[in-house]
Amino acid sequence: MALEDYTRHQQGIIKRYYSNQGGIQLQKLSEQVTELYLADGKKRERTWKSIVTAMQKLGVPQSRIDHLVAQNDPQLVAKLVTELQGKS
Repeated sequence: MALEDYTRHQQGIIKRYYSNQGGIQLQKLSEQVTELYLADGKKRERTWKSIVTAMQKLGVPQSRIDHLVAQNDPQLVAKLVTELQGKS
């Protein structure tokens, strides 16, 4: 669907959503860090996959993502979230 198929009000909502995408991804990442602290086994693996996806969407360099995954330490991801929040 093209943007012209929506009313002006709906177009505004859609534009604001995409302009705030970085903040939305950062919020999701911070929530996933909490899940990572509590998860173990298969759930921990799934949580790491979603964390990697969120970091990629936020533009974190792949080398840093690989390092964080290799360390398998939620505290390092929490520090990254704090760092990214400081840039916002």
